[in-house]
Amino acid sequence: MEDHKREKAIEESVRRLFDAIEVDRSTEMYKNTPRRVARMYTEILSGMHNDEELQKMTLFDNPGDSDIVCLRNIPFYSLCAHHFLPMFGTVSIAYIPNKKIIGFSKMPRVVKHFSTMPQVQEKFTNDVADYIYKRTGARGVFVMVRARHLCMEMRGVKSRSSEAVSRSARGLFKTSSSMKNEALKLILGAHEGSRRTQQAY
Repeated sequence: MEDHKREKAIEESVRRLFDAIEVDRSTEMYKNTPRRVARMYTEILSGMHNDEELQKMTLFDNPGDSDIVCLRNIPFYSLCAHHFLPMFGTVSIAYIPNKKIIGFSKMPRVVKHFSTMPQVQEKFTNDVADYIYKRTGARGVFVMVRARHLCMEMRGVKSRSSEAVSRSARGLFKTSSSMKNEALKLILGAHEGSRRTQQAY
């Protein structure tokens, strides 16, 4: 379905939702909301229908680096697949290059693609790890995701400020405990340091 047709379908669905929950769509406050919501969903769920950016992802020859490369605390926003409420947090990625390397600016693009679709945190973590592992042919990939889920904070148990942590390992990070520990040190060192600084204030 083309984007403009998809937006129209979403817009009409929002109108029906408003009618079901008895929102007066004729008021100034709400009359344009269905259109705004449709545009919003088209944007924040764009990864469902467009993987062009992943398909043309540029890799570079490895100049000889065989140690761990790490990019920490990439912010992400997504929708929980179970309740369609936001989940958000950070992704940290460590990998051991083989013949190809991926530019640092490309890692946030990978995260953005897989976060712009309804997600479960565990699957999201695996999606990022699998893509980088297979696309780069890396010797190892380790991904850690820390996230808050509004479906758990706004409703149900109402567990405010709880943080869910998931991780996924591929290659050497899965088979070698020492390599996995090195990745964890790189990722968690920054997190623990930041937390201590916040506590000091």
